[in-house]
Amino acid sequence: MTALRALAEKRPGEIALLDGFGDAELDGWPVRVPEAVRVVLRAVGGVTVGRTTYAFGPSRRRPRIRSDSGDATWALTPDGAVLTATGGETSADWGPVLSVGRTDGYAFTVEAPGFLPWLDGLACRLAEESPHNRATPSPPSPPSPSSKPSAPPPFAVAAVPSVDVAEGPDAELAAIVGEGHSLVDVVDLRNLPGYPCAISWEPYFTLDGATADTGGSDVDYRLVAGGRVLLLESDVSGDFLGRPVRRHRIPDDAPEAAVSRLRELARRFPRLVTLAEGTADAEIDRLPVPVPPDVRTVLRAVGEVRVAGMPTLRLLPGEPWQQVEPALHRLIGGDGTYWPLARVAYGPRHASLAQVRIDPATGRWGYVVSVPARAEELRDDPELVLLAESLPALLLNICRIVEEAVERAAAYGSDPASLITGASRWFTPNTGQPWTRPVPVEEWLGATDPLRAEATAFPPGSLAADLRDSPVPTDLCFYRAESWRWGRTLDRLRFLGSGEVVVAVAETDDSGA
Repeated sequence: MTALRALAEKRPGEIALLDGFGDAELDGWPVRVPEAVRVVLRAVGGVTVGRTTYAFGPSRRRPRIRSDSGDATWALTPDGAVLTATGGETSADWGPVLSVGRTDGYAFTVEAPGFLPWLDGLACRLAEESPHNRATPSPPSPPSPSSKPSAPPPFAVAAVPSVDVAEGPDAELAAIVGEGHSLVDVVDLRNLPGYPCAISWEPYFTLDGATADTGGSDVDYRLVAGGRVLLLESDVSGDFLGRPVRRHRIPDDAPEAAVSRLRELARRFPRLVTLAEGTADAEIDRLPVPVPPDVRTVLRAVGEVRVAGMPTLRLLPGEPWQQVEPALHRLIGGDGTYWPLARVAYGPRHASLAQVRIDPATGRWGYVVSVPARAEELRDDPELVLLAESLPALLLNICRIVEEAVERAAAYGSDPASLITGASRWFTPNTGQPWTRPVPVEEWLGATDPLRAEATAFPPGSLAADLRDSPVPTDLCFYRAESWRWGRTLDRLRFLGSGEVVVAVAETDDSGA
């Protein structure tokens, strides 16, 4: 404070100090103000340097940042470009201090471990920038939101997928992250190599020229656990995914776990979940498709899953809609390549067909996808949504949705069925999930991956997408790609490797174009 006052006196036209706050006012703030921070804020309410203002009190403009229970984040600039964590009942200081820049993508820098060291660094920087010291190199310091680009910070750490953390060996960090999410990355702020420390990270969406629609993607960032962890979440809206994601690992005992959890839910919540009995191996052997052991485990126990607020899953044959119309049957692959699970009506004239994709060469049941159920609709606007990596994985996802809905309904007095409906809209394509980017098959020429190499055998102009590194659920809208020219229609969809790679082959006109 002494240094800042001296600087303001020496450079009155450039540096000004804002009035401090009284204790009554500090007590009314929505965040805890430790005594050491109060000492500063009683004397100084902020610093104005040229056109840049660091305002330490409440601001009408709040940053786009969320806080969880027990944590809060405070803006140190009116536009939220510099933030500090304030959580922790026993913390003697605010911190760490985070700066956010959006010149090239989304740049995050941890400027200091606490508010007081950050303020000291600010005073040092301003002193070094005095007209008498212009030739003296300035130490690393918080960037001004309006300043010119400066040298990169001397230290850096990489953000890591939250799913890796959730499934990793650090139990303390995993407890903070919870289950993790494919579009959320994590930065552990406990042991940074030094300050300022840049965060090596990029969003999962792409804003380049091949976006699927008018882009509205953004990033939600949260300092949690009293500022010990930074969460970076890609909010993908109207853009293609731009890089691979990390998905949750499917447990080895997924079939057995799915059956056990479904039965337990049906026992505890009979108004929400009902199950039809499965069937014997002799009946399973008569199905028109091969049934591997993992799927047999499910079909022996469960023939149908009914969940209030969610489409009914028919695992065994017997429903008329499972006889797919010939035109759609041809478009999505033909005999032995899929098994229908549900017909989902949406809107007055639309429906989708959920199905498990089957590898005809190995008989493996793989990805669960949903496509438009009317052939003409799929032909005009080829699209699908990935529901799960396997039938057992889909059932485990349904169990999780029901369990979370019951818990939230009990906490907030709401209807669990309506919560289930809201959490399972992805049974129909193009309902707001992130869009996986389709590419011309020619881009994969020379690929060493067998499935990508197989995709290049389709006619030039076909589009392909690799779903192995996409989130679940994810939309795949071929017609939104720039290279799927307006007016083209689909000849057929081909699923490689039981659905991991999808190829859309366009119909040709009379000239063969």
